[in-house]
Amino acid sequence: MQRHAKGGTAALRFRVAGVVLLVLHLIAVWWFTLRPNAVPWVDAANLRPFTTIRAEFDEDPWSALRNFTESLLALAPAGVLLPLARGRLRASAAGSFARTVFAGAMLALVVELLKTTVPGQVANVDTMLLSILGIALAHLVVVPATRARLRRRHPAGRAAGAAHAEQAAGVGEAEPAGDGAAQGPTPRIPRVEIAP
Repeated sequence: MQRHAKGGTAALRFRVAGVVLLVLHLIAVWWFTLRPNAVPWVDAANLRPFTTIRAEFDEDPWSALRNFTESLLALAPAGVLLPLARGRLRASAAGSFARTVFAGAMLALVVELLKTTVPGQVANVDTMLLSILGIALAHLVVVPATRARLRRRHPAGRAAGAAHAEQAAGVGEAEPAGDGAAQGPTPRIPRVEIAP
């Protein structure tokens, strides 16, 4: 029981840190991205993928590369902070990636929709796609390696991983006997469907 309490405390710390950093990051994104622009005119909203990227690279490649990089990096930290806010050391790599990219896509969509309410800003599907790509790349580069390192360094992570593996295999925790000794795994009864 003691090891689960330690693992729970570490997970809670990860969650709190992840939520706080994610909120700070989103405030920074709001501050830099959703400020009004004092411009005499703005382009129409772009809802066709890759149109803006192609046009910018045809016109001025260096400026386009700078805009491309800014859009790629704007929400990229969310690719690390979203799994951190979840606080799980042991998670499926594919599942974690899919959840993070989906949540990041929703964040990018909200940012683009909010732009339509800000003077001098317009929604751009290319910016949203680049933001999602940045989130996906940040997740792939940082999260799996960091989780593996943390599991190796912290016994609570290894214990939680072993308990998770046992639970997935259908083996229960050892129940203490009357004198405090372990009797062995708790038997599991498979679910049997009732025929109609």
